[in-house]
Amino acid sequence: MRYLGRSVGVLAFLVGMAAASPLAAQNSPEEVAAAYLAAWNAHDPDAAAMLLADDVVYLEVTVGEPQKGRAAARDNVIRVFMTAAPDLKRQMTGKPVLSDDGIAFEWTFGGTNTGAWGPDTPATGKSFRFDGLTLMHIANGKITYQGDYYDGLGFQKQLGWIE
Repeated sequence: MRYLGRSVGVLAFLVGMAAASPLAAQNSPEEVAAAYLAAWNAHDPDAAAMLLADDVVYLEVTVGEPQKGRAAARDNVIRVFMTAAPDLKRQMTGKPVLSDDGIAFEWTFGGTNTGAWGPDTPATGKSFRFDGLTLMHIANGKITYQGDYYDGLGFQKQLGWIE
């Protein structure tokens, strides 16, 4: 199950995860990652955040400080990216590396910067595309750690923030 899109299966999976049913703990890291990417591609920060543990640690390299807790990860990373690039697409590429409680995968992320990243970084109107790597630890069907690593310099050049 690599990419589920906006199918009914994704919605059923997310509802099951939100309810914290016994079935949720049985979902493999690959299934959790696929549902998480589908929520990003559906531009739904709350659905993506439902897949995070309450005490998740989310390190997004361009944010710098690890975000601690579901609300911080949703508000300071997920929602920021979805607001700044409402047409974003995040696609797993290649074959993921799996363990019983984790997954590492490469991805491509792209969109058009039509929204502000923050008060000091207004929209540029420029398109961007970059590749990266995510490391996730998963327990009981929830992401407990996420680290996103990518070329922030190349990303900033595409947006015209630096030359």
